[in-house]
Amino acid sequence: MVGLLIFFFIFLFLLLLFLSPPLFLPFLFFSLLVLCGLIQRTVTIVPGMDLLSGTYIFAVLLACVVFQSGAQEKNYTVREEMPENVLIGDLLKDLNLSLIPHKSLTSPMQFKLVYKTGDVPLIRIEEGSGEIFTTGVRIDREKLCAGILVDAHCFYEVEVAVLPDEIFRLIKIRFLIEDINDNAPLFPTTVINISIPENSAINSRYALPAAIDPDVGINGVQNYQLIKGQGVFGLDVIETPEGQKMPQLIVQKELDREEKDTYVMKVKVEDGGFPRRSSTAILQVSVADTNDNHPVFKENEIEVSIPENAPVGTSVTQLHATDADIGENARIHFFFSNLVSNMAKRLFHLNDTTGLITIKEPLDREESPNHKLLVLASDGGSMPARAMVLVNVTDVNDNVPSIDIRYIINPINGTVVLSENAPFNTKIALITVTDKDADHNGRVTCFTDHEVPFRLRPVFSNQFLLETASHLDYESTREYAIKLLAADAGKPPLNQSSMLLVKVKDENDNAPVFTQPFISLSVPENNSPGTQLTKISATDADSGRNAEISYLLGVDAPSEFDLDHRTGILTAVKKLDREKQEKYSFTVLAKDNGIPPLMTNATVLVTVLDQNDNSPVFTHNEYNFYVPESLPRHGTVGLITVTDLDYGENSAVTLSILDVNDDFSIDPQTGVIRPNISFDREKQESYTFHVKAEDAGRVSRSSTAKVTINVVDVNDNKPVFVVPPTNYTYELVLPSTNPETVVFKVVAVDNDTGTNAELRYSIVGGNTKGLFIIDETTGNITLKEKCVAADLGLHRLVVKANDLGQPDSLFNIIIVNLFVNESVTNATLIYELVRKSIENPETENIETTQAPSPSTDYVKIMVAIVAGTITVVLVLLIAAVVRCRQSPHLKAAQKNKQNSEWVTPNPENRQMIMMKKKKKKKKHAPKNLLLNFVTIEEAKTDDADTDGNSITLDLPIELEDQAMGTYSWGTTPTTFKPDSPDLAQHYKSASPQPAFQIQPETPLNSKHHIIQELPLDNTFVACDSISKCSSSSSDPYSVSECSYSVTTFKAPVSVHVRPTDSRTSTIEICSEI
Repeated sequence: MVGLLIFFFIFLFLLLLFLSPPLFLPFLFFSLLVLCGLIQRTVTIVPGMDLLSGTYIFAVLLACVVFQSGAQEKNYTVREEMPENVLIGDLLKDLNLSLIPHKSLTSPMQFKLVYKTGDVPLIRIEEGSGEIFTTGVRIDREKLCAGILVDAHCFYEVEVAVLPDEIFRLIKIRFLIEDINDNAPLFPTTVINISIPENSAINSRYALPAAIDPDVGINGVQNYQLIKGQGVFGLDVIETPEGQKMPQLIVQKELDREEKDTYVMKVKVEDGGFPRRSSTAILQVSVADTNDNHPVFKENEIEVSIPENAPVGTSVTQLHATDADIGENARIHFFFSNLVSNMAKRLFHLNDTTGLITIKEPLDREESPNHKLLVLASDGGSMPARAMVLVNVTDVNDNVPSIDIRYIINPINGTVVLSENAPFNTKIALITVTDKDADHNGRVTCFTDHEVPFRLRPVFSNQFLLETASHLDYESTREYAIKLLAADAGKPPLNQSSMLLVKVKDENDNAPVFTQPFISLSVPENNSPGTQLTKISATDADSGRNAEISYLLGVDAPSEFDLDHRTGILTAVKKLDREKQEKYSFTVLAKDNGIPPLMTNATVLVTVLDQNDNSPVFTHNEYNFYVPESLPRHGTVGLITVTDLDYGENSAVTLSILDVNDDFSIDPQTGVIRPNISFDREKQESYTFHVKAEDAGRVSRSSTAKVTINVVDVNDNKPVFVVPPTNYTYELVLPSTNPETVVFKVVAVDNDTGTNAELRYSIVGGNTKGLFIIDETTGNITLKEKCVAADLGLHRLVVKANDLGQPDSLFNIIIVNLFVNESVTNATLIYELVRKSIENPETENIETTQAPSPSTDYVKIMVAIVAGTITVVLVLLIAAVVRCRQSPHLKAAQKNKQNSEWVTPNPENRQMIMMKKKKKKKKHAPKNLLLNFVTIEEAKTDDADTDGNSITLDLPIELEDQAMGTYSWGTTPTTFKPDSPDLAQHYKSASPQPAFQIQPETPLNSKHHIIQELPLDNTFVACDSISKCSSSSSDPYSVSECSYSVTTFKAPVSVHVRPTDSRTSTIEICSEI
């Protein structure tokens, strides 16, 4: 029953091993438990099975140990005398290692043959594939198993380790050495002599010496043959209980010694191998007298036990044999059969007379545990008696255990070199402990004598794996001398020790360590290049090349520094300037020479110390301040800013005013300039002095700057209209004018400067029908929509011009009269309408009811043309007469008029209006009518609306005697530098319009007339050939003061259009004076 269960479980083991390896180990465990229970139950029920149950339990425990330790066994059969490189087996396939679940291996699967140092293995294994091959070493079964009994099997065992550790297995391979017929059977001697009594009956048998063949089985002795038996003798072969084939000589005829006493024949012996091997011996038969009684042993089989430490001479046993004959035929002679081994003959002595067997040499159970002694007793007859003596040598604890170290990691000069990075459970060697003694005396344990980071893990009953049990650290322990102890269980126990040296190989597992992780140092600026700053050092716990350190600068290190890679000396290779950079923070690296190299870093902070090598620097070499003339005493003029690139006391700057100057004071620390006087632009327009800045260095440094204070105007002038000059002018607008056409341009000026002179135009009254709109910047009045019949007549627009002055804006108002009609047929009527519209401000646009329609006026127009032509002819005649009668001084005046110049300011001097004085001036205005032209050039910006055409407006103007006042031109030098600092930016000035003012209703104030920042393309040029123009200053930024006489304009002023530059519109005003 138990046997069936065992076979059933073995079948399930194999099935799970191939189909589901993960379930194999749990099922094996469960099966072992069940088998142990069944065995125990069988032992309990069936008495007399103690030995069997112990064997089963031992086998089960051994299987547990083997499976738990990852060990396996594999048997192969190998014939002896096989040639080299014959494939024996494939471990990868035979053990199904290819079915192992996939794991991430640190290295490929490897098969390593484990054998004792100095041994020559009979086989070799391919480490990558697991294939087993024969080697060039001869496999001789007779030599390998010389002491084994004839019927025993011959085995050769080796161990194979399967690596790496993730799938480690230890496999014990047993090779059954198969015998081949490589030995011929041989007789003990080449000549066999026997004696046969003459009275031997027919078919009597006589034993012949048996031939010996080292081969076994069918290759052993199989047949004997008698050659040339002469018909007297025959040969028969019998098989002994031990399986030996014994030849016997058969007497086939009666012998007669007197007739023939000697027969010479040949005996041939053959084995059963292929091919058969044989040998022959000469058989010489001597015919002797008869002895018809054979010796008889009292006991045919005797078994004795004797301890292996029995001394020489100790009796083993006493053999007793008797012979019924008497005399010489009854004298018995004892001797060992030639089948007794030479070892037995060497160890035991047989007294040939008494039959006492004694110990001849010391016994050794480990050499041979038992001996079979086949003793023959002969009385001289042909048939000796046979007795088998079995001597069992019992064990005593006389052998110390042996320790066999088979290295998995190949040693170098007897020392295993192991990396300190070796992982846990790294296999070092297979330790095999053996004891030639038996039972308890041969049970051996193995252990180490002290604490080491290694352990012995059992894999088989007498084999252990030496492996690492913890991490190794070269820096703490560089070499281990592992003392292995093996002790048996005898009483007293015997032990053996062996040393195994393990050297720990240093790995680059320690990075360099800086003595200071943060290095701070200071260096004065303006150092000499190559100045050594400090020495940086680091240490490395490794050894050799792994501890060699080189120093490097990090990628963030500036080019001003250099680091010696060997000594670690940090130097400044360039001159340092604190003003450019005060602190340098960068990393330095320490790298060892290991593979791969390890490195670490430290931070270096270099602080550059200041030296007084920089003078104070003003933000500008020259300061221009603009202050209003109303600035109070001790107010703030501006701020002087000074910087010093140095640090600390070297940058502490004190300001002072050079020269003796009591008009202004400056704060030494803040640089604020304050006046000690009240400003009056008319008395003095600017002040200039120098300011000194001096630092507080031990050797002080200083610098100076020029300061100019300009007194600027305030907003105290209202805008003055130039066009139209009075409220009593009008402009003709044709009804056919297209919308968005400019019908009139309002022009006003402001004698202030900057933003105080910037003007904005608006319509604040009139324009009841909303027919016209005005551009607030240019003053252009445009037609908003197409005129209809209802729009004919006079339209009054109240136009307001206000400046952008601060804090209060000033303004002025004028009336613009626009007469919508096809033509002007009656100017007196229109002026009357204008006058009435001014006297009656509430009246709406006045329509000229008397205005004839185009159809009715056709005749009148033709008459007017004819009359006009006649008038022109008369005027020309009168003019010719007048010219002929002019006086010489009038001709000179006319010549001067011809040579009068249109003055343009110097392009390098901003924009000013220059008027040249006439050299000669008449005392009285001429009574005759002269035609004067006033040309106004106004620059236009390059806007998209600019069409590139100049505009000419025909403006009829009537000026009354009292409507025109005298206009004064102020002469004020002003300087503006574009790059001059102006800390009081609230005095910002845009490009103003020309300071030109004509306002008949408002008297002019001669104070505060200034022209400021006139752009080159915005110049007003005016000249009157008969007016007094005087220039009192040679300053290119001055304006001439011109006085105009009170004049009455009797004729309407016409404004003509003429082509000019695309960026300039020219208005020519012609008037009669």
